[in-house]
Amino acid sequence: MYNFTYHRAGSVDSAAAKLAESGDGKLLAGGMTLLPTMKARLAQPSDLIDLNEIEGLKGITVSGGTVTIGAMTRHADVAASAEVAQAIPALAKLAGLIGDPAVRNRGTIGGSISNNDPSADYPAAVVGLGATVVTNKREIAGEDFFTGMFETALDEGEIVTAVRFPVPEKAAYFKFPNPASRYAVVGVMVASTSGGVRVAVTGAAPCVFRQSDMEKALSASFSADALAGITQDADGLNDDLHASAAYRANLVVVGAKRAVAEIA
Repeated sequence: MYNFTYHRAGSVDSAAAKLAESGDGKLLAGGMTLLPTMKARLAQPSDLIDLNEIEGLKGITVSGGTVTIGAMTRHADVAASAEVAQAIPALAKLAGLIGDPAVRNRGTIGGSISNNDPSADYPAAVVGLGATVVTNKREIAGEDFFTGMFETALDEGEIVTAVRFPVPEKAAYFKFPNPASRYAVVGVMVASTSGGVRVAVTGAAPCVFRQSDMEKALSASFSADALAGITQDADGLNDDLHASAAYRANLVVVGAKRAVAEIA
């Protein structure tokens, strides 16, 4: 690991100021990706600004049909939350499927979506449930937040402070995990919301995406049978040692049918 300067931020404003003052600073949330990358000398930030002591970034509230999760809330806390389990069971389930206990007890929702790993679970929830990402500067619609592999709509120095999930009429999450890493080879979030049916896919492509053919079919008839005959184009899907593009395409269809069958 290369040398760096460590800062412990006491507030979001303090973190933003320290980030702006640093030469090539990085924010430290759970550190599940950043720290291993630094240990392998694949990253050399000049400064680390630690967000872990900012209490205002932690916690879960459910009010007025919305579940709001602070950016520094751990995956394990979302998975164990009785309020989340009652309002959006699929979200609690998704959080409980992330990584292993060590990851869930350290990783945060803000860090996960800001990193936007193509195989992360939370992007499927943010897009599939029509969530809003709140930052220290603005609010961003979930489907506008993820712009490409490891890329987001965040501007330089912008910090995610919370994610707001509208409570759906019903939703379910299917995940086919990599047996070693537990990352999603394919994950599918299916939700029936006040704004219509949403199907979001993670793991299959370089970035989370909505499956519009399935959304149209499920809008006409919300049943697994409605997805009969619908296929997922393999062009542009990830194709690596973990799974071929064709295999992932098939998993998208299988996953969507299983998710729908769970709640139809």
